[in-house]
Amino acid sequence: MKLLVDFLCRFGWGLSIALVFTPAALVPAGFFRVNMLVVLGLATFSALLCGQALPAVWWLPALAAVTAWLASIAWFAERPRAGIGLCAVTALLLAAATAVVQRTAAGGWTGVADALVSGLVTGLTVHAMLLGHWYLNAPGMRVDVLRRMIDVAVMAWSVQLGLVAIAAAQAGGWMPPGSPGGPTTLALVSLRWLAGLAGLPVLLWLSRKTLDIPNTQSATGILYVACLAAILGELTAQLLAVAA
Repeated sequence: MKLLVDFLCRFGWGLSIALVFTPAALVPAGFFRVNMLVVLGLATFSALLCGQALPAVWWLPALAAVTAWLASIAWFAERPRAGIGLCAVTALLLAAATAVVQRTAAGGWTGVADALVSGLVTGLTVHAMLLGHWYLNAPGMRVDVLRRMIDVAVMAWSVQLGLVAIAAAQAGGWMPPGSPGGPTTLALVSLRWLAGLAGLPVLLWLSRKTLDIPNTQSATGILYVACLAAILGELTAQLLAVAA
């Protein structure tokens, strides 16, 4: 249960902060509204699960759900300044919830940093896919907006790879410290690398190059696969952390 709460808070934090990075002058307000409704669902589900697994944390995602709902109203009324502000508040609340969950699990500040960057990778990748899909509703939207968001997702992945490299250097190897050996752990580590750390940047690069044609539909199709790789990679990393 804690694993799912952790993932939902991470995902919601990444998706919310991605909207703060999105230029409201170039993207229709409807995109922001729909995405905040997604965050509302993530935060609400997380708060409900916290009632059983982490009763001391539930109020953070619950409050994030309220601010996400208010943000969706602001975007429906086409109030971008209020909308962006509420997106930022929602992101901060879910980031705080992620940090508290990590501290509760004795993950330390290193675990908090890893979790926040993990949420960025997942949220930014899914955000890029949803933005690419929005070109079907707004075909006149500038393609460089999607290029920018893919670049930001690649930057988040680069930070994550650096954190993984530092942790591996400190542990003296690429296996998570304290994790049990055996074929199961080896399979999880391989999946983590193939999906999240090696496969994701290739897929993001392919979608970025497809936009040079430009073909937003094909790029979005590649981003769908990138979302699966990101989510699978981050869930695998969480399972390895629990095993450790």
